[in-house]
Amino acid sequence: MGEPRRFRKKYETPFKPWDRELLMEELMLIGEYGLKNKRELRRMATFLRKIRDVARSSFGLSPEEREHVTKQLIDRLYRLGILHENATIDDVLRLTVRDILERRLQTLVYKKGLAKSIYHARQMVVHRHIMIGDRIVDRPSYLVSRDEEDKIRINPRSPYANPDHPIWKEVSSSE
Repeated sequence: MGEPRRFRKKYETPFKPWDRELLMEELMLIGEYGLKNKRELRRMATFLRKIRDVARSSFGLSPEEREHVTKQLIDRLYRLGILHENATIDDVLRLTVRDILERRLQTLVYKKGLAKSIYHARQMVVHRHIMIGDRIVDRPSYLVSRDEEDKIRINPRSPYANPDHPIWKEVSSSE
């Protein structure tokens, strides 16, 4: 079982870590989504790989079991906001890492216009300026569910909550 104080890796490394195309693709994703390092990207890739493994393994089950497993998987992905309501198992197999990265708190804060850049969004989350509902979330990699998406807001105790804050003057003048 292991020492409870020792953390385990939550990601898997690629089969060919020095593949030039893979390195360039990872670098583009890190820049586009403002990730801190490749570990964050690989955690999301491992999450996606596990989802796709469940979808693939469902093909070997009996029709009743396959329907049950598929429905559970699609419902979970729908709640996370990754898939639409009427998705099929083929849609699950078509998912990419970008689909997962789009559901991170950091990305959604930037897309909602609460931050002026993706890096600023990360800093706002880490510095506890962002709330989901009534609780402060300080993890940029937090996967926001469909229900929580409209509850993302700036912490009322944050200096950013003040409409006279210089950031809002900067944003309104640039538009």
